[in-house]
Amino acid sequence: MTITAALVLFAVIWFLTLLVVLPICIKTQGDLGEIVPGTHAGAPEVHHMKKKLWITTGLTVVLWAIIAGIIISGVISVRDFDWLNQLEPRG
Repeated sequence: MTITAALVLFAVIWFLTLLVVLPICIKTQGDLGEIVPGTHAGAPEVHHMKKKLWITTGLTVVLWAIIAGIIISGVISVRDFDWLNQLEPRG
């Protein structure tokens, strides 16, 4: 795995993890009963963004280490997903 591939893998995992973590423990204006005129009741009032970014980074480091380890060790390779036998034979 090249350095660029490792960084791209980290970025993809980070953004996917962020999208999973974002809606957790969010308090909306509708939940608190203090809706600002002109805004949606589902607009976040308390979102704890800094904490969520740290959680996302921590989870990403763990997931990245596991996935990168699997890729580097060769336990799973691209050939494992070649169900139609379209890759050239090993030579």
